[in-house]
Amino acid sequence: MFLNLLSSYVGTQEVPDGEGGTKTQYIYDDVWTSYAKDGLGNVLLWLVVAFAVVLLAVGIFIRVKRADFFRTYVKYAVAFATGLAVVILVVMLALEFFDMSESGAVFELVLIPSAVLFGVVVLGTAATYVCSLYSKKAFKISLWTSLGVFAAAVIALVVCISIHYSSGASSDANEADPSLINDLGLYLGMAGLIVVLALLTFFFGRKDRKGFDSRTIAYAAVCIAMSFALSYLSIFHLPYGGSVTIASLLPLMIYSYMFGVRKGVFAGLIYGLLQIIQDPMILHPAQMFLDYPIAFAGIGLAGMFRGVHALDKAPQVKFLLGALVGSAIRYLSHLFSGVFAFGQFASYYGFDSDWLYSLTYNSFVFADIAIAIVVGVVVFSSKAFMNVVDRYNRPAKPAAAQAVPAAPERSAEGSVLPPQDAVSKTDVNAPAESKQTPKQE
Repeated sequence: MFLNLLSSYVGTQEVPDGEGGTKTQYIYDDVWTSYAKDGLGNVLLWLVVAFAVVLLAVGIFIRVKRADFFRTYVKYAVAFATGLAVVILVVMLALEFFDMSESGAVFELVLIPSAVLFGVVVLGTAATYVCSLYSKKAFKISLWTSLGVFAAAVIALVVCISIHYSSGASSDANEADPSLINDLGLYLGMAGLIVVLALLTFFFGRKDRKGFDSRTIAYAAVCIAMSFALSYLSIFHLPYGGSVTIASLLPLMIYSYMFGVRKGVFAGLIYGLLQIIQDPMILHPAQMFLDYPIAFAGIGLAGMFRGVHALDKAPQVKFLLGALVGSAIRYLSHLFSGVFAFGQFASYYGFDSDWLYSLTYNSFVFADIAIAIVVGVVVFSSKAFMNVVDRYNRPAKPAAAQAVPAAPERSAEGSVLPPQDAVSKTDVNAPAESKQTPKQE
């Protein structure tokens, strides 16, 4: 198969560009990367399913037969899954770039800042984790430096997207009419969802542990990478963005449940920004925020009901309720984008109402989240998994008060007496003396 994929690419040729000139085009461009991406995506999809079944079966066997080895097995399984996720991410992301390059959909003004943002996230996470191994001071310096560079990269991306939108190149590439985009509706929808997301995050995350440490950063990197890799393994893909995947958002939901909604929303925000690299469908800056960072930041609310103690015996219900709220935020975000930006395509599919078109088109969210919820409920039904989860996001224990040494006791003559505990320890450790008097010959 791979030899056929490689042999299908035979070179380039000059073709008319429609303006009296020529442009370079790959020969069999529809065969090479498009076929490779789709074909390899299907192979990796079934490969991931097979590995998941095998790891689960082995885990159940070890849990029953060798319970003492189960925790070690989980560590190795997570490490293996993370490595597989990184491989899938790199391969599919490379093919995605090749495919966009051949089809002429590569816009350096958007993709280069997106790639820089991706590099900032990866390198910043690695640098922060390494610095955490030395000292808390080095960790804080690297953390705040990485966050500053990340903020600068986000601002640069927004500026570049605004310039790209103003030039009209984005609308031309997607055959959209900028005059039919409802700017006011997009900005109001974006502002409203940001307010709702901020209020929910503040209220349900007020008891979360504050700040990041090396563990939360490492877990965030792993969960984002796994979600990003799984997002390439789609069951089907829609023409204007959106796809149904095999529980690609589950790692982000688990992270939110383990470490709290504040960190979960932040991880979802980063994941949404990285999604711009994978499937850029941008008609308007506000539409970009609605379809990517805001939509996936809402998934970070999946852990919002973790602190409801009335449901402590049913963690599956906690996860289910949080996942439903997070998916509702995501659906509303895509809905507003579909009505105010993509509503102009409603007539192409036989819809007279932009709202009805967006409601129908974005219903893929329900199928995508349903798969993640079903798998998540199964995972949260495992007592071993919940034992691991319960170790995180517990309220910090108050610092133990330092014991003040009591004044030494003195005898009637003024000499210092040994402490009572020392006397007891001495009595316990000293060899017992015989109470019987020695026999005399």
